[in-house]
Amino acid sequence: MRKRTDKRAASAQLDFEDHRRSEALKEHGGWRPGAGRKKKRGRRRMPHLPRPALASRFPVHVTVRIGADVPRLRNFKRCKVLRAALVRTCSKPGFRICQFSVQRNHIHLVCEAKNGEALARGVQGFEVSAARRLNALSGRRGSVFDDRYHAEILRSPNQVRNALAYVLNNARKHGEVLRGSTPDLLSSAWHFDGWQDDGWRRGLAPPVGPRCVAPAKTWLLGEGWQTFGLLAVDELPGALGARSRRRA
Repeated sequence: MRKRTDKRAASAQLDFEDHRRSEALKEHGGWRPGAGRKKKRGRRRMPHLPRPALASRFPVHVTVRIGADVPRLRNFKRCKVLRAALVRTCSKPGFRICQFSVQRNHIHLVCEAKNGEALARGVQGFEVSAARRLNALSGRRGSVFDDRYHAEILRSPNQVRNALAYVLNNARKHGEVLRGSTPDLLSSAWHFDGWQDDGWRRGLAPPVGPRCVAPAKTWLLGEGWQTFGLLAVDELPGALGARSRRRA
């Protein structure tokens, strides 16, 4: 009899403990205002999703961003070391940087790559080379590029032209003051041969040192985009692109 009583008492105790746990879960679980992980302030970060497959015939528009504690990039001294990083990394087996522009907190690149893996290695190589030089110039340590790079595959002549206008004239989009009809000299504008009028070259000395961008090898980036017209130096990104899309 004593053993049976002990079993009943233990069973009753377990039932009571299970009831307390269930009531606690009801009280603390489920949806409620303000619950869950708090969102970080600032710019939305790139999600770590699988990237679409890249074919070698398609150029890619890449954007890399610097951290908030890194000095702004639109400075001739910093652009000089960025140019050195481009010279070192713009032409690698299976990867090329063909155009670029430097903005205050990000850099635009127009690249060609054999595949997605070659693109990732090439962009990473540029980031590492640029970060080392920027840190040495500023006397700082730590990471420079704070996020996963953004990549847009360019699959049509119209899309490539829009990307070129966006990259090379991006300073105008951000309201940077440029001298007269001169394009942004903190870009690859000097090496770009698709301007409607390049009279601005007269009176300007060409860049000193090795070429910092690689010649295009894809049809789309080499000549295909020109079926929608050459670029104007003072063209605002997106303005002609809308007309081009309607015509296409």
